[in-house]
Amino acid sequence: MSALFEELLRAREVEPGFLDPKYDECIDAWVLPDMDKAVKRVRQAVQNGEKVLIYGDYDADGVTASTALRDILVLAGVKAIEIMLPNRFLDGYGMSTKVVEKAKELGANLVMTVDCGSRNHEVVAQLAEIGVDVVVTDHHECGDTLPQAVAVVNPKRKDWLSSDSLGPSKTSLRELAGVGVVFKLAQALVKAGLIPEGQEKWLLDLVLIGTICDSMWLRGENRRLCFYGFKVLEKTRRAGLKELMLVAGVKRLNSEAVGFQIGPRLNAAGRMESAEQALRLLLAENRSQAAMLAVQLENLNKARKTQQQAAFKEIETRGVDGGAVMVECGNWHEGILGIVAGKLVEKYHRPAIVLAETDGVFKGSGRSFGEFNLAEALAVCKDYIVAGGGHAEACGLKVALGKIDDFRRAINAYYDGLQLKNQERFLGIKEDLQVRDFDQFSLELVTELQKLEPYGMGNEEPIFLLPEVRVVEAAKLGADGKHLRLTVWDQNGKSLKLIQFYAPEEYLRLRGGEIINAWITLGENEYRGLRSVEGRIVKLAIV
Repeated sequence: MSALFEELLRAREVEPGFLDPKYDECIDAWVLPDMDKAVKRVRQAVQNGEKVLIYGDYDADGVTASTALRDILVLAGVKAIEIMLPNRFLDGYGMSTKVVEKAKELGANLVMTVDCGSRNHEVVAQLAEIGVDVVVTDHHECGDTLPQAVAVVNPKRKDWLSSDSLGPSKTSLRELAGVGVVFKLAQALVKAGLIPEGQEKWLLDLVLIGTICDSMWLRGENRRLCFYGFKVLEKTRRAGLKELMLVAGVKRLNSEAVGFQIGPRLNAAGRMESAEQALRLLLAENRSQAAMLAVQLENLNKARKTQQQAAFKEIETRGVDGGAVMVECGNWHEGILGIVAGKLVEKYHRPAIVLAETDGVFKGSGRSFGEFNLAEALAVCKDYIVAGGGHAEACGLKVALGKIDDFRRAINAYYDGLQLKNQERFLGIKEDLQVRDFDQFSLELVTELQKLEPYGMGNEEPIFLLPEVRVVEAAKLGADGKHLRLTVWDQNGKSLKLIQFYAPEEYLRLRGGEIINAWITLGENEYRGLRSVEGRIVKLAIV
């Protein structure tokens, strides 16, 4: 093990076994609240030959969780299974009342939710009235009361978290994605003898995708599940994932491939049209059908990027809102608004709300950071919105057309009244280590860093600060000159090549001879059979 890698592990204080987690050390699924009741109800459905309706969600976590639960029920012996996904534009988040009619139509005896349901008391009650049982599997925050379901399997239940038992296991389990909770159900069904042991592991490709795409904490139980998820994804049996990776041009399976190639294409279906297309891809049983669906998702993702870029450019061109909280309105596709809000936060370092006129109201999404809590802000501004909710860093809302100026003034007045200081510190780049000697960067180190995969929340890709290095050569790359390649020297005259795609304009103006601080990640470059270490620029600053 290289000295720099050992230093990195010490700096990160990784837990024992982090580099080589053991599947048989997974936390016992039966400790989750109501897991015994959920398993009992699934057993009853198998024994009685009942029809089960799965109700999911329209994002990557919801679609992977819906697919995983369907596979689980098939393995357990349920013969009749239907999946229902909400429509982002018509139903919004959570259980729609349409599920009641769907259950009637199908003659379903049991509705099982994934990635939703913990706050849908009314819908669960309506299903109970027509004799349909509900098992909720979810990972979102719960209220003070729970819906009257047969089981509510959710590691964020307040009654469960407040009990004295389990300790660190609770902290680990409460970070599960929706698909992670479904996987724990699979493990419980294995233990109950309803699923052959070992078969549940084939679901881990879905667990990996849903967990990374939902930005979950990648330590503890998620670390274990995603570590083995990569191994399963490398030999996935799912024709849809094979074709999607082919269309997306995935060359190496890592966090970047999942988070920036696979995930956005699955999410594009729910954002632009219907999540049903992503679901059909994951359920596809032959390559020709999967190939057609993969191309459809590729085209939807291209349309998503085009519309997202156009909206962002429009906002920049006309001039951004001047308040501490940006509130931008326009004629944009509803599915891209949250992404655009996130991009505005990245560029302007201010909370952003992006709205589009839909059905006589402004409807959209907000993104925040630091100490400004969007959920609390919406509660304070409730007199100016039609509906809204979310959590600290993200929200959805509707504002009446005639109330938009009042809302803008109110939310900015609330922000100003908080007297928050130095919020940009929450967006700053923080290095893991400073490196002054480029001899410490080796191909051995690049290989060792791969052992930390998957990267994500709580286990970000390591960032190295190169302090006061000299730019020897600066070159613009690409037909449009938007990419940057630098050659820099350390204080011993050792050189290292750095690269950044779509570099900011101020970086492209760098010239040889300048002294900079460079924050980088490490990668490998191969050219004409020669392998070398290459730095990927995260941030630059002239000294």
